[in-house]
Amino acid sequence: MSADAQTTAEGLAHHAPTAGEYINHHLRHLQNFSEKQAIADFHYVNFDSIFWSVLLGVLAVFLLWRAAAKASSGVPGRFQAAVELIVEMVDTQAKGIIHNAVSRKAVAPAALTVFVWIFFMNAMDLLPLDLLPSLWGKVYEAKGLNPHEAFLRAVPTADLSITLGLSISVLLICLYYNIKIKGLGGWIKELFTAPFHAHGVMALLLAPANFALNLIEFGAKTISHGMRLWGNMYAGELVFMLIALMGAAVGTSLTLGGAGLWIMHVLAGSAWAIFHILIIALQAFIFMMLTLVYIGQAHEGH
Repeated sequence: MSADAQTTAEGLAHHAPTAGEYINHHLRHLQNFSEKQAIADFHYVNFDSIFWSVLLGVLAVFLLWRAAAKASSGVPGRFQAAVELIVEMVDTQAKGIIHNAVSRKAVAPAALTVFVWIFFMNAMDLLPLDLLPSLWGKVYEAKGLNPHEAFLRAVPTADLSITLGLSISVLLICLYYNIKIKGLGGWIKELFTAPFHAHGVMALLLAPANFALNLIEFGAKTISHGMRLWGNMYAGELVFMLIALMGAAVGTSLTLGGAGLWIMHVLAGSAWAIFHILIIALQAFIFMMLTLVYIGQAHEGH
């Protein structure tokens, strides 16, 4: 090996990321601040999560609109049949949980949109792990920037700010229906009188405890609603990263051991991707169902 070739090989080996650096790079967002600034003051925006969530939201609404526009009373095509199956499933669940027919006219379409939107965002996890980050790195390279600083995460639901944003939106809908169904005065009264119903002086004594418990209930439901989706998708993303690292040895060594890791990487990655399809659909369904349950609870008294 010549001196130049040896120097090049040493340089490549020196710059090759470790397993920790590889995972850390894939967990970094495209943000408006550096990592140190973001940790210091929390004033940061994950541009990648916003971009993909908005794009996929528009795509979800567009596909639902296309299905409605092209719906016919004849024999449906595959696309129309698939959408009708989803619509019927959501409508059945909405009828069983929300008994107010007027509310259901708005809540059922919202639940349908939530299900399809979250399914699309979750499905971004099925793309090859390095595909979009590599393309984004080439954009950086073309602009003369360091491609190692091209951070991009493509799964919006693996970002806690997105999932909590969705759950807070559900909370706002619940507050709206609490006020609409019970009246502002009735809802405020319920905040201070439930769940420990009492009369007279005892009602006044229990009012602070009732109010605190209701605030805790709203907060717990909202936080768990968002964190459940985030935790499952974040864990799934990490598993894909660990599987990708199994094949890393083949890039530096063509020995039988390296080839074996690459084969295991392909087999494990394929198996996890197939299983992950179930997780993607199940998490979208659970989030949609909890949305219906929480809104249904807003229609009922304690």
